[in-house]
Amino acid sequence: MTSSITLDGNSLTAAQVTALARRSVRARVDPAARERMRQARAVAEEVADRRRVYGHTTGVGSNRSTDLPEQAADEHGMRLLRSHSGGIGPLVPVEETRAMLAVRLNQILGAGSALSPEVADRLADALASGHVPVVHALGSVGTADLSALAELGLALAGEQPWRRARHGADGGGDAAEPAPLALDRWDALPLMSSSALTIGQAALAHTDLAALLDRFPQVAALSLAAVRGSAEPYAAIVHARRPHPGAMRTAARMRALLEPLPWTPSLVQDPFGFRCLPQVHGAALDAAAGLARVLDVEINSAAENPLLALAPADYHHHGGFHQASLALALDQLRLAVLGTAQLSAARLGVLVSPAFTGLAPYLAQDEDGSSGIMITEYAAASAIAELRGAAQPVTLGHAVLSRGVEEHASFAATGARRLLEAVASTRSVLACELLAATRALRMRGTLLDPTGELGRFQREAASTLDAATEDRKLTADLEAAEALLAN
Repeated sequence: MTSSITLDGNSLTAAQVTALARRSVRARVDPAARERMRQARAVAEEVADRRRVYGHTTGVGSNRSTDLPEQAADEHGMRLLRSHSGGIGPLVPVEETRAMLAVRLNQILGAGSALSPEVADRLADALASGHVPVVHALGSVGTADLSALAELGLALAGEQPWRRARHGADGGGDAAEPAPLALDRWDALPLMSSSALTIGQAALAHTDLAALLDRFPQVAALSLAAVRGSAEPYAAIVHARRPHPGAMRTAARMRALLEPLPWTPSLVQDPFGFRCLPQVHGAALDAAAGLARVLDVEINSAAENPLLALAPADYHHHGGFHQASLALALDQLRLAVLGTAQLSAARLGVLVSPAFTGLAPYLAQDEDGSSGIMITEYAAASAIAELRGAAQPVTLGHAVLSRGVEEHASFAATGARRLLEAVASTRSVLACELLAATRALRMRGTLLDPTGELGRFQREAASTLDAATEDRKLTADLEAAEALLAN
């Protein structure tokens, strides 16, 4: 039986968002959180009777000073959804759209708005049934995913079709799509007042990158074994004197993989690819930890504008939709991942050099001009070029919108999409190094202790990758290495 996760508005993690998006667990709505949503509607109506409330009794954006006629108020919600659903570009993949549903469902359970509890029910139905709304990729500048969530609203209201996802592990693939739900002025603006798509995409990317970053020390340790390098850069005393958390974690991991070192290092100092691994890869770990902290806040935040407080009962107009923290964390992680991928490519360059391995150039079968794995350096450099493009900081952007009343934007949505792209490119670079390290160890006849983690990883890689060393097409080998790293 598939396990379930109870969503209550304050305890969901990025890894759990990923599990919900990939249908390996089911979503359950906490009854107490649902009841808070029901209570919030009554409070909202009472507050709106005594003061102006943005988006409920007034227009939005530059129309914020325009009061809504009472007879038009109930129609205003659907007008907002229709007018804001102008997303463009390709459709968001199903997995990413499900991540959006999971994040938005959890957020609204925080009861920071007057959204009806039936909206939570329908979002849970969609996650269970395997249906997703038709959502376009482009339309957010990092101050709420307005167009994407407006398209979700139209699907909830029955004005836009649902897409059926493939049958998933939760067994809901054959269920009916969510029943249409009448949405009013209390539902529309709060539904859109979130960056749930951006946060969901960032959660998916973070989950996959965190697992991939954990592979880097394993592959680097194989490469170090292939060149019989030094473990001194990973000594505990070195990092105790300069205690950056990520560097200390990386060094400790390398010590666990390598100690006791079963060879005498041939050089006093190894190239930077080995010697600076704790510093460079550690920075990526620190950046990933920083993004995790931001995601923990965003996934569990009621950040609707205006924000409804139940006690004392009032609305608060604010800028909590602005994703400056998330955009900066995404920028930092993409830049840091670029650095650790560059170091992987540097180690690859060492592995194809006879000066370090004592083997034929490019780990070819013979020193007869054969190219061996020469092309992997080019492939890795090409993937790094993709990473370099993705690493461009989105926070350098700027926009003035809505007739000048919204004069800043974080572009976090772009940053999240770029981080998703970076996962595949990073895995490709590391796969090139893994192929080279495995081949070099095999050619040297080096078998690491099969009872240790590194020895087990060597055996797993050796059983996955073709042992043939003649010049041949290497695409299948690299794809197999990527699959091993993604497992």
